[in-house]
Amino acid sequence: MKRKRSILIGLIIVLIPTFYYLNQHVIDFSPEIIKQWILSLGILAPIIYIALYSVRPFILFPASVLSLAGGLAFGPFYGTLLTIIGATLGAYFSFLFSRKVGGKWVEKKTRPRIEKVKSLVEKNGFVSILLVRLLPIFPFDLVSYAAGLSNVKTSHFVLATILGIIPGTFAYNFLGASATSNNLLNIVMAILLFLLVMIFPVLFKNKFKNFLDKQETK
Repeated sequence: MKRKRSILIGLIIVLIPTFYYLNQHVIDFSPEIIKQWILSLGILAPIIYIALYSVRPFILFPASVLSLAGGLAFGPFYGTLLTIIGATLGAYFSFLFSRKVGGKWVEKKTRPRIEKVKSLVEKNGFVSILLVRLLPIFPFDLVSYAAGLSNVKTSHFVLATILGIIPGTFAYNFLGASATSNNLLNIVMAILLFLLVMIFPVLFKNKFKNFLDKQETK
C-alpha cells in the first residue's frame, strides 16, 4: 500500500512540471487564452459556462478541463459556485435520463459496474452518494446513472451531490485560478490542496471498500 502511495505521489510530482512544459513549449494552449475566450462572452459567460457543464455528461467532455477553465475565468470562489451549479445540473440530467428515458440503454452499456453502484445507493441513499462524491472511486457520471436506476429520492441525490463535490470543485478552480497568478504562495497552496484532494481517496480506498462490502452483505 505504501509503495502504491509513493508511486502515485511520484507520478503527480512528475506530471505537473511535464504538463507545464508541454503547455508552454509544445501545445501553447495558455490559460490566459482560455480565460479571455470565456470572458469575451460578456454577461453571458456564466450562463454559457453553466450550460456547457450541464450537458457535459452527454458530450463526453472532461469535467476537469471545464473546472480549471472556470477557475481561470471567474476566480476560485465564483468559479467554484458556477461549477457546482453546472455539475449538479449535469448530474441531475444524467439521473433523470437514466430514470425516465434511457434506463435499459444505460444498464446495457455500463454492466456490470453499474449494478454494484446501484445496489449501494439503494441501501444507503444519501450517505452512499455523499461518500462516492467525496471519494470518487466510481466515475462521476456512472454514479448519476446508477442513482437514476435505483429507488433513491431525487432530493437526496441532488443534496448529496452538491455537498460531496464541494472540496474537489474548489481544488480544481483554485488550481485553475492560480495558473495566471503572480503570487507564489497562492500557487503553492493551490497545488498542495489539489494534491491533497487527489491523494485523499487513495489513502482511504481500502476502508471505503470495506464499508461497501459490509453494505452489500446486509
